[in-house]
Amino acid sequence: MAQEKENLDAFVTVVTKRGRKRRAQDENHMDVDRGIEGRRRPQHTPAKKGRLRNGERAEIRKIAVPAHRYTPLKENWMKIFGPIVEHLHLQIRFNLKTRNVEIRTCDETQDISNLQRAADFVKAFVYGFEVDDALALVRLDDLFIETFEIKDVKPLKGDHMSRAIGRLAGKGGRTKFTIENVTKTRIVLADSRIHILGSFLNIQLARRAICNLILGSPPSKVYGQLRTIASRRSGRL
Repeated sequence: MAQEKENLDAFVTVVTKRGRKRRAQDENHMDVDRGIEGRRRPQHTPAKKGRLRNGERAEIRKIAVPAHRYTPLKENWMKIFGPIVEHLHLQIRFNLKTRNVEIRTCDETQDISNLQRAADFVKAFVYGFEVDDALALVRLDDLFIETFEIKDVKPLKGDHMSRAIGRLAGKGGRTKFTIENVTKTRIVLADSRIHILGSFLNIQLARRAICNLILGSPPSKVYGQLRTIASRRSGRL
């Protein structure tokens, strides 16, 4: 009871008309800075950490960068930074402590799906694709990246693995380039791991040719199959 009486006896501040008028004058006050007159910038309450101005939580994607891709990432950073910030309206940074590329939405982000596009773009570059090739994931729809290992097709070890990688690449990269040109895909041979960038149907065609080479088919036979596929496609067009 005594505490309730103390609360009732406490003073309550009342804003008078004069106080309201003075506050309105302060808000409309014009400042002069270096000969330029303008209204003072309003003091907005800063948004909470991790949240946007509309109250929604900022979405974020993190892409781990292996050690051998640090230098290419540093050299091509502006080529990666430009499309993500200017066209997709996202925020991007490279976290030096965790060695991750972090991408998140901001108030200017118009489409939430741009976040996944940007993540796929950076992931493709980390896998070993050229920036211009990986940029197709941002410009075009229905493009995917498929990753598999040689041992998923056939368990090989030692020299057998080396010969399989040599059959996939070909002399001077001829076999890999032929598969890329016919199937309209891009292929990265990262040791025993293979990355394919393209549409769903084209990835299946490229993977079939690669699997035949891994299983031991001679390149000439695979070339013949690819020529047949190319002639069928040109006939459809």
